[in-house]
Parts: sequence; structure tokens; C-alpha cells
Amino acid sequence: MVEKAYKFRFYPTPEQENLLRKTLGCVRLIYNKALAVRTQAWYENKERVGYKQTSAMLTSWKKQEDLDFLTEVSSVPLQQGLRHLQTAFPAECCANTNFFSGRTKYPNFKKKRNGGSAEFTRSAFKWKDGQVYLAKCTEPLPIRWSRELPQNCVPTTITVKLDPSGRWSVSLRINDPRDLKLKPILKQLGIDLGITSLLTTSDGKTFANPKNLNKLHKKLRLAQKSLSRKTKASNNYQKARLKVARIHAKIKDSRLDYTHKLTTQLIRDNQTVVVEDLAVKNMVKKRCDPATTPARLRNAHQETIS
Repeated sequence: MVEKAYKFRFYPTPEQENLLRKTLGCVRLIYNKALAVRTQAWYENKERVGYKQTSAMLTSWKKQEDLDFLTEVSSVPLQQGLRHLQTAFPAECCANTNFFSGRTKYPNFKKKRNGGSAEFTRSAFKWKDGQVYLAKCTEPLPIRWSRELPQNCVPTTITVKLDPSGRWSVSLRINDPRDLKLKPILKQLGIDLGITSLLTTSDGKTFANPKNLNKLHKKLRLAQKSLSRKTKASNNYQKARLKVARIHAKIKDSRLDYTHKLTTQLIRDNQTVVVEDLAVKNMVKKRCDPATTPARLRNAHQETIS
């Protein structure tokens, strides 16, 4: 049994969008408040605040008059947000968490312009007749089913996400009992990553970078230039920011689609794929070290001769 996630676009009704935006705002608020409490406790008193303490704080926050709107949304996404913070920023145990393990940087505060996400467990949604009913929603989510879920598979967790470009998506996590292993193939392949081209294989094939990215980058440059001329927090600034975010979304989708198709082809045609351990970001950086400039090398050579 393999755990998988199926992602779909959906277009909520005005009532659903109002509730979902309110849910995302509450999740963001609780996450930021808990992160601020944990950071302050550590830097001032060297105390570690864990999930249990922040969960108790959430109960007290709901009783405050200025935070009574937290009761208008489902409590499950709020608790899941605190669990995600526990994974990112540990309290009692440092070994099995991302920050102290060196896998991620220190957690950042969530921002409204970045969209947001909310995770619903089995107690906060209903799966009926192939439709998703979230908590406090009377109508099912209008999901565009681009593909079918495996038969007899019921979602265990549902994540609703709003990206910076204003697109809504839902991710359904399921346990897939099917055996989808590929048949063995007696072929091996080596991959050499490049800069001018995407990659070159050991059998002499070269895969170029997506051509449409050049046009998108030109549009992005013009859109960012227009955004820089707008007054911040104005309506025109928000429109220009949304335009930039949509171009970024197109670039991201193009890259994901191209790399997904390419990697799928390489895996299906080869039994073993070997890739060099290389940091691609360092390959495209300019050499700014003064010790490697021609003038520095020339002076060092003259000092050696003299």
C-alpha cells in the first residue's frame, strides 16, 4: 500500500470562498501567534514551548473577545497548523524535526499575499458519492476532476490551498493498494546536468530547456517593472502584483510539466539512472572571488618572478 496525493483545481462558490478565506486567515493568525510565543520564550527565558502548550493557548485565544471569530471556522485546520509548526520548529525533541536536523531554515511568519493552506482530517470533512464536503459547508466543493481516483479509495486527509495568483486547489491524500511496479529493464543511464541545456545523457541525447520560458521571462520583466512604479497598498499595486503572481504561476507550471514528463520517460525506459552530485545553483553563479581575477593572478605571477 502506497500513500499518494491527487491534486485538483476547484472553483468555490462565493459562500465557500468567503468561508475558506476566513479559515486560511485564522490558520495564518494562529500559526504566527504560536511562532511568536515560542520564539519569545526561547530567546528570553531559554524555555521550549511545545504543541501541548500552544494547543492550550488556542483554547484560551478563542475565549478572548477580539478573537471570537476563531470559533466561526473548523478547529481542525487550526490544530493542524500548530502540528505543522511543531514539525518545523521543535520543542521537546530536536532529533526528528526539520530545523534542528538542518533540513530547513528557521520558520518564517506566514504572509497573506502568499496565499495559504488549510489541512482537514477525517473528522473535518465528509466523502459522499465521490464528492468532498468540508466542515461548515453544506455544498460539495466544485472540483474539476481531471482524473479518477483509484477504486475503493477514500481520502484520509484533504488540504485546500490558495496560491498567490488566486487559484484554488485541493489535494486528496489516499492509500493506494494497487501494485504499480514497472517491469525490470536491462538498461542503465547516466545524466550530466548542464546550463545551456537541461541535461545530457550517457547515450548522447541532449534535452533542451523549455523554449516558452523565454517569452514568459520577458513578460515577467515588464510586469515587475510596472509593479515597481505603483504606489504600495494601492488598488493598482494589488492588480499589478496579481499579474506578476500569475506569470510566476505559469512559469512554475511549465517547469513542473516539462520535468515531470521528462523524468517519467527516463524512469520508464531505464532500470538504473545515475546523476552526478552537483549543486546546479553554484554552476550559474559568477566568479566574484578577487583571488581568481586576472589582475590578481598577474600580480602574483610577477611577485613570484621577482
